[in-house]
Amino acid sequence: MNQNVLSQLGFISLVVFSVFQFESAAGQQQRNFDDIEIVPHRVAGNIYYLEGSGGNIGLSIGEDGVIMIDDQFAQLTEKIVSAIRELSGQEIRFLINTHIHGDHTGGNENFGAMGVMILAQDRVRLRLSEGLRGGQAAPYPEVALPVLTYSDAVTLNINGEEVHAFSVPPAHTDGDSFVHFRTSDVLHLGDVFRTTGFPFIDVSNGGTVQGTLEALEIAIRLAGPSTTIIPGHGGLSTRDDVTEFRDMILTVTERVSRLISQNRTLDQVFSAGVTADFENKWGNPERFLTGLYQDLASSGN
Repeated sequence: MNQNVLSQLGFISLVVFSVFQFESAAGQQQRNFDDIEIVPHRVAGNIYYLEGSGGNIGLSIGEDGVIMIDDQFAQLTEKIVSAIRELSGQEIRFLINTHIHGDHTGGNENFGAMGVMILAQDRVRLRLSEGLRGGQAAPYPEVALPVLTYSDAVTLNINGEEVHAFSVPPAHTDGDSFVHFRTSDVLHLGDVFRTTGFPFIDVSNGGTVQGTLEALEIAIRLAGPSTTIIPGHGGLSTRDDVTEFRDMILTVTERVSRLISQNRTLDQVFSAGVTADFENKWGNPERFLTGLYQDLASSGN
């Protein structure tokens, strides 16, 4: 591999680490959580999602209790519980983490202390117990760790619903899960899919572009024309929205791969405008291109 590309990788790692560390730590300290409102949205049947600050929280509500998908930040737990209580007086029984990041797992300690059983893919518990790489977060205490983990999948039969949580290839991180509410035909994709910006490939915690494409393909094959999709961030979506997102990643990946094969540096990739035709829809590409470049350059693609 060209020496210019190799030298870029060390710089890129520092950029990825520092950017996410700021968002996860300093960003939380600066955010005024008092101003955050938790807004419930009905999706289908007894499935809802809560919008607040951080990842979308999926909910299954019924006589058997409440299942949560992710839990945003610790400072919002009281508001989240209040929002759930407006929908159901039943016990919050299960919490499924779609991946490791603090805007999806920050409330784990609070909910674990309440006796809620936390579930996640095996590597989520491992990374949370060790501390996320890149200085993103300190190790979580035992009460905040998933109690039940799976390498492949787990299905909860509750509230007349099959809730199927399953592992996907290393994508956003190496511990991503999708959650399929089979009875209601609702699919929660965590941060592998978002409508609010370009994808974030967290290479410091095992994320890969190839896994992202494979995971999105799984979602596209699994979803039907009537399936409602809850993204990690943003509004309710369809299979066509996921397909458009996947196709955008494919196009940008091909462009960046071609430039890497020509020994172009990261700065030269930025200057080449490889995302220019997508920025009106998905915004600032810096974090996406940084992770994409690091992943492709380090793998020799």
